[in-house]
Amino acid sequence: MSRARQPPLVTGISPNEGAPWTKVTIRGENLGTGHNDLIGLSICGHNCLLTAEWMSASKIVCRVGPAKDDKGEIIVTTKSGGRGTCTVSFKLLKPERIGILDQSAVWVDELNYYDMRTDRNKGISPLSLRPANPLGIEIDKGKVPLKDLENMFPGMSGDFTSENFSATWYLMENHSSTSFEQLRAAVGNLKKQASKKNEGSLAYVKGGLSTFFEAQDALAAIHQKLESDGTEKVEGSMTQRLENVLNRASETADTLFQEVLGRKDKADSTRNALNVLQRFKFLFNLPLNIERNIQKGDYDVVINDYEKAKSLFGNTEVPVFKKVYSEVEMRIEALRKLLLDKLLETPSTLHDQKRYIRYLSDLHAPGDPAWKCIVAQHKWILQLMQNCKEDFITEQKVGGVGLEMDRSSALNRISLSAPVKRGGSFQTPKDDSWHYKSPQQVRFVEKLSDVVISQLPNFWKLWISYVNGSLFSETGEKSGQVEKLKKNARQRQNDFKGMIEEVTRRLVQLVRGALLPSSLTELQLRQYGGWDTKTPLGGAWLTQVIHTVRLSHEALSALEIPNDLLQVIQDLLQDLRVHCLLTTLQHTEEDVKRLAEKEDWVVDNEGITSLPAQFEQCMVQMLQSLKEPMECKPGEINIFNLDVVQDKACEQCVSIMKVFIKCLEQLSTKTDGDIDTSHLSVDLASPDLFGSIQEDFSSKPEQRLLIILSNCQYLERHTFLNLAEHLEKNGFTTAEKVVRVSIEALRQLDEYLFETYVEKKSDPIVGSLEPGIYAGYFDWKDCLPPTGVRSYLKEALVSIISVHAEVFTVSKELVPRVLSKIIEAVAEEMSRLMQCVSSFSKNGALQARLEICALRDAIEPYLTSESRTSFKQALEALPQLQSGTDKKLLEELLNKFKSSMKLQLNCFKPASFQPVKR
Repeated sequence: MSRARQPPLVTGISPNEGAPWTKVTIRGENLGTGHNDLIGLSICGHNCLLTAEWMSASKIVCRVGPAKDDKGEIIVTTKSGGRGTCTVSFKLLKPERIGILDQSAVWVDELNYYDMRTDRNKGISPLSLRPANPLGIEIDKGKVPLKDLENMFPGMSGDFTSENFSATWYLMENHSSTSFEQLRAAVGNLKKQASKKNEGSLAYVKGGLSTFFEAQDALAAIHQKLESDGTEKVEGSMTQRLENVLNRASETADTLFQEVLGRKDKADSTRNALNVLQRFKFLFNLPLNIERNIQKGDYDVVINDYEKAKSLFGNTEVPVFKKVYSEVEMRIEALRKLLLDKLLETPSTLHDQKRYIRYLSDLHAPGDPAWKCIVAQHKWILQLMQNCKEDFITEQKVGGVGLEMDRSSALNRISLSAPVKRGGSFQTPKDDSWHYKSPQQVRFVEKLSDVVISQLPNFWKLWISYVNGSLFSETGEKSGQVEKLKKNARQRQNDFKGMIEEVTRRLVQLVRGALLPSSLTELQLRQYGGWDTKTPLGGAWLTQVIHTVRLSHEALSALEIPNDLLQVIQDLLQDLRVHCLLTTLQHTEEDVKRLAEKEDWVVDNEGITSLPAQFEQCMVQMLQSLKEPMECKPGEINIFNLDVVQDKACEQCVSIMKVFIKCLEQLSTKTDGDIDTSHLSVDLASPDLFGSIQEDFSSKPEQRLLIILSNCQYLERHTFLNLAEHLEKNGFTTAEKVVRVSIEALRQLDEYLFETYVEKKSDPIVGSLEPGIYAGYFDWKDCLPPTGVRSYLKEALVSIISVHAEVFTVSKELVPRVLSKIIEAVAEEMSRLMQCVSSFSKNGALQARLEICALRDAIEPYLTSESRTSFKQALEALPQLQSGTDKKLLEELLNKFKSSMKLQLNCFKPASFQPVKR
């Protein structure tokens, strides 16, 4: 039998994809003549006729069922047209799993959940209802052993419901062979889940909006139908009976299921409690975890956990959470106190201090822990400095075990730019007790400097970190609290400056108390003094102290501490340098005093002993020892530019020179018994010629006078001038004045010694002239004709020759000066004697002229203007020679005298003898 109509043809479907139970609208041609004509409707192979609603021959509305095929045709079958065809297809999406607590706009097939509950004896955790595959891709179990995963991720878990979940572990365990594209798809699934979860109730409403509208339409249709019938308010009506039936059914259900529902409610509450414990186990375990981590010293973990708990439960109103959180706060408060105690402990490293301050800052500790630490550290440094002084004072009083050392071995410990020898101003009594090889004051300054250098840099760095905020945050983040603490730090700059000033001032006062007690007041001495100053330190030890203080100043300057805070140390260095200078000069003066004991009276070719060289060496070594302390380091001034220092240094240098000159004077006045001559000898110019003079030469006072005169002459011409040059090179601005005053004093001594020597030598010669002239009752008025020069004159010449020999053996340069002075005295005496004669006979006048001319001609190289005048006056007092015979006789007798005494008179000739060079 042939069909009257064409077979149905589906030409469209909207939407063209969706999950099961999605409502779709089918459009096409010949879709039937009515409800009764529609006998079949399948989508993707699933029969959807039960939900189909025929609207017209071109439109049918239905819901898609859970088909097996993902994509398929839409086939419509009618009585009038038979089985139809389609030109479109529908894509069936996999349904998402809906949990028992999730909202759903459509009826959910609970078969899966019932299957999970078949074992009534086993409880079920809400967490077990979570999807087994959170990534939404196929699970590919790898071959990585579980033990290897546990070793690779200690303390972690591959279970995504665990708090210690490790994503890497999960991927290695379930997706080790999964391709990169699949993993990217998994990322997309996770993003969709997250976005869907964030949409919340609004997404639920949007997804089920059509269902709500359908329900609303159905209720409205029923209401309209009942109103049209007029039976909804009539007693015994269908609606009334239906309501009664429903109420009885509800009451019967409540009776039947009351016990079951009660158990369900109890199970739900227990499940919820377990869920809360599981979900908030971090908070419940936090007090115990805080205690454990504090004991282990893991303060970072405690702080992170506390911050997390504070952000989650700080403002909670849940009583149980408030109770646990209050216990957490109690433990955190105890931790704040513990950290503050550790912060204020001394000694402590800078690293620990910064760590504790940062912890307290993160814990929002009240007050300003950083400033408290700075104050405590300041007090600790001051106490260390004071304890250092007290320890040394106690050791000094107890008289600790020391080592007896001589000066040379003690000086070996000192490192100076030039070696310190005798004369380097290191003066210490031989019975001094040396402890640890150096004086207590020196060791104290070194120890004190070590304390300051070891503590103050960290103290300064702590302050810098406090000011720039790095003390409170390692990352340098600018939080409100950090900015507030930085502001507090800037407001305390003056307070910190006072702390640094107090430390440097305490350092300076302690050093002054040990080395410069006179620079402190009586009150300061009671606090910083107490040292045994009976034996003051020598220049070498003071140089070491200056070196130590300079190192301290350099170390503090390297920290970029402002110079005004270190000025007190510069002032201390200046006073120490001045003290070292004056002390060295004083001790050098003491050394010079003892030079007289080392005079050996051995004369060299220049007529001087070793005494001038020893004096010069002593002064040079003194200047060498002063080279380091007098050197101007950066920031220091030249102390010789200070008027007071100039005057004192000049006065002290002049005093040293005068002390040496006094030594020369003392040597010249010593008697034979005062001098040990057992080791003395004279280095004569010609020992063969003057062997008799050499014997016991140095034991005669006259010879010592000559040697000292020669030394004075050498000092004036060489030594003092050399010293002036050395003093000027070493910064002594008053060198010229020192040498000028010294030379004046030396010349006075020289003049005194010269006059003394000449007086001792000339008096016997002069005194022998008059008795010699009138020996044998000689009378100028009545005498025989002259036959030659008489003996008294020859004896006088021999005496002069002996003086010449004595002077020549010491110093050739002294000969003219000494002989000229002696000859002046002789000439003056001869002039006096001649002028005292009332009258001369002819023979007497000739005899007198012969002797005066013989004496004058013999010593002619040493005549001075005064002696020439005296000889001229003597000759003028004589009658003039009248006859040529007398003149000829005078000449013959003079020649005879010169010939007979030629050998003796040779010594008076210039350059007649040169010293033998050794």
